[in-house]
Amino acid sequence: MASTYGDVTRIQTTGASAVTAGQDNLSMQGVQASNQLAETDLSRMNGYKGLITRVGRAQRMDPAVIAAIISRESRAGAPGILQDGWGDHGNAFGLMQVDRRHHTPEGRWDSEQHLTQATGILIHFIGKIQNKYPSWTKEQQFKGGIAAYNMGDGSVHSLEVDSQTTGRDYANDVVARAQYYKGMGFKERRYSFES
Repeated sequence: MASTYGDVTRIQTTGASAVTAGQDNLSMQGVQASNQLAETDLSRMNGYKGLITRVGRAQRMDPAVIAAIISRESRAGAPGILQDGWGDHGNAFGLMQVDRRHHTPEGRWDSEQHLTQATGILIHFIGKIQNKYPSWTKEQQFKGGIAAYNMGDGSVHSLEVDSQTTGRDYANDVVARAQYYKGMGFKERRYSFES
């Protein structure tokens, strides 16, 4: 079942760049590296599974995508990544790293309120990409929105959505991690997103 915004399993992805894979000193890159990074975070991520699923249901967003952004942004709250919930030199907050230069962070760093706010920001950017590129497929718009979550919709100029994202792989890595998490049970539970 696809979310309102598209089916993440149908999005083509090249996965993590060598730079991103290097965070864990991985010798591989691409989808294999994204899968390994996501797997490293899986035990911590499972602690947030119920919360992620609730927010996904309420926001009509695929829980696997929320989990993938959490993995990419904060490694699911791994020790040493965040300081009192803050990362990116004190500019970004929470599991999904809401940037305080553009938003006022809400809730505790690992709360439902935080995940709801961050998922709303993602949805906002998907809408911006849908309006900017109405001829793109739903899945292309979804991927573009994921890239915009990282760098803003002004950085998405073509279907090569990662040309200006962190590591030049943000959307591709997040999509690959989401596909991995989908296989690990982060999926919509017996309800339809159709209006």
